[in-house]
Amino acid sequence: MKPFVVDPGLSLRGKILLPGDKSIAHRAVILSSLSSGKTKIENFPANSDCLATVQAFRRLGVKIKKIHQEKDSISVIIPGAGLRGLKKPNKPLFIAESGTTYRLLLGVLAGQDFETKLLAGKSLSRRPMARVTKPLRMMGVKINSRLLPAGRQGKTQDSKQEEYPPINIKGGNLKAITYKMPVASAQVKSAVLLAGLFAKGKTVVIEPVKTRDHTERLLKLFKAGLSIKRNKITIDGSKGMVSAKNIYVPGDISSASFFIVAGAIAPNSEILIKNVSLNPTRTGVISALKRMGANIKITKSLNRLITHSEPLGDLLVKTSSLKGTVVKKEEIPSLIDELPVLMVAASVAKGKSIFEGAGELRVKETDRIRSMTENLRKMGADIRIKRMHGENIVINGVKQLKGAMVKSFGDHRTAMSMVIAGLAACGKTRIDDISCASKSFPGFIRILKGLIK
Repeated sequence: MKPFVVDPGLSLRGKILLPGDKSIAHRAVILSSLSSGKTKIENFPANSDCLATVQAFRRLGVKIKKIHQEKDSISVIIPGAGLRGLKKPNKPLFIAESGTTYRLLLGVLAGQDFETKLLAGKSLSRRPMARVTKPLRMMGVKINSRLLPAGRQGKTQDSKQEEYPPINIKGGNLKAITYKMPVASAQVKSAVLLAGLFAKGKTVVIEPVKTRDHTERLLKLFKAGLSIKRNKITIDGSKGMVSAKNIYVPGDISSASFFIVAGAIAPNSEILIKNVSLNPTRTGVISALKRMGANIKITKSLNRLITHSEPLGDLLVKTSSLKGTVVKKEEIPSLIDELPVLMVAASVAKGKSIFEGAGELRVKETDRIRSMTENLRKMGADIRIKRMHGENIVINGVKQLKGAMVKSFGDHRTAMSMVIAGLAACGKTRIDDISCASKSFPGFIRILKGLIK
């Protein structure tokens, strides 16, 4: 693959509209498929991860129709099969590289009275699954997976022996549980709540810290038996779900974060990002950048929530003079996917930045602490990793990064973050391969090029 070259010193100006939020889109497909009635989902992101969820439910017998193909998004129409209407697939389900699809689907399959085998791509096959399989087994699910000692393929806080794909799961006849999560994870929480839809009684999930709440918002929208009291979420398995009819997926805040940082660090830049998700459990990146001095304004916050469940608005970002900040451990769940590009911002900010308790980056599509540290050091960044009550990333900002030959490590967020780093560098930056960006944001480069002035 020919390296992608980033020229430095470019100004970025203009207005952009981003494809729908990946996290919301996955969950909208899942709950639409499990409800009674037809649901239309608009501004659905046409990335490989979200399409993996669509394909999985098609294989489970849901007749999902894609319409109105656009550059980066589509609309999908889903005739819900109901909680008991899924069908046993005639062969194993291949989930490719979508971790959200894999973990949430385990929760759905926990409630089915048939056995299914879930396969995964090379990268996803190295991601830990015990955090999900443990509570599902407590609910009575039979699960067989590939076992390795913890640390062989990734670090885990859950057990001494870690589980990885492929996984065989046989569900049905679930019992409700109360589960106090040892790790702050929206995927784990969502998998248990989805399984709770099929359980006898009330399933309770207690979070150590609040994580993204898209599942809870959508469960309410689909009229599931959900109640929330602070960090305690309860789902009543005696109730079904009714179609939400129409869902508009707001622009992905994780995708927006690359343009927010780009607008802040590129010279003479001003970018307006339209209809972005402003879910408070996801806007940690905005809070952190504002503390760093980023000139970010929410220029329009809609009074009528066209998603019926998710707030959204417009973001205006201008070239800024950034300073270092401290991101506390309890903030990490609200910006975990944005940490790579925040590391770029910290590398060119004045002073020291500290990201506390960032070890979860080790078990993403790649080890993102390693990928970002190795790349940014090549560009002259001052980065250290301190292991004190977890892993802390310490970055002392430099006056300017230097262009270098860097690697994507096959990871979409690393690749896009290094494109943004190249904008703030002296000299050209070459990235070995950015095709992996299609996992979450296939139109990234095209939209970025449209802003260059």
